[in-house]
Amino acid sequence: MSLDTWLIYLAAAIGLSLSPGPNGLLALTHGALHGRRLTLYTIAGGALGFVLVIALSMFGIGALLKTSLLWLTVLKWVGGAYLVWLGVQVWRSPPLGEGLAQAAAPRSGASLFRQGLLSAVSNPKAVLFFAAFLPQFIDPARSLLVQFLLMAGTFALVEILTELFIASAANRIRPWLQRVGKAFNRACGGVFMAIGVALPLRG
Repeated sequence: MSLDTWLIYLAAAIGLSLSPGPNGLLALTHGALHGRRLTLYTIAGGALGFVLVIALSMFGIGALLKTSLLWLTVLKWVGGAYLVWLGVQVWRSPPLGEGLAQAAAPRSGASLFRQGLLSAVSNPKAVLFFAAFLPQFIDPARSLLVQFLLMAGTFALVEILTELFIASAANRIRPWLQRVGKAFNRACGGVFMAIGVALPLRG
């Protein structure tokens, strides 16, 4: 993966981590209820879950590429259309902090870890997102394993840092998210729509 491609991937990963989703809401909820230290279990579980989802997506795509490189082009265009659709959904979604008071929280570190893990792996939107997103960056001429390690490691690190920030500042940023969350969601949604349109057109 070239540096410019990785930088685009990094920007997109940051946008995904900041956009509304179940793991961001868990980090916000558990940060407010349990504090940063215990919420590290939630964050670690979520990061592991995303690595597993990325592995499933990438090696499934790799199996298709062994059949025909035509599948990569098909996946890029179908994936681009899905990213545009996802951007519209993020644009229209409620602010991240909405409904926080109704969220329940487990007590032990093990249950927090399990909840973060299950939230990531059981979210069909995450599976669909990575199946649409990753083909835009895969180079079939290079090692799939090396590309997996780079992409999964980058996304896991971004997700951990983002959720750690959300959990640490949960009580302070919750009112801000409820106040400006709509505009924030529209910015994230606009990024996804732009990526969905632009990436399939790259060489």
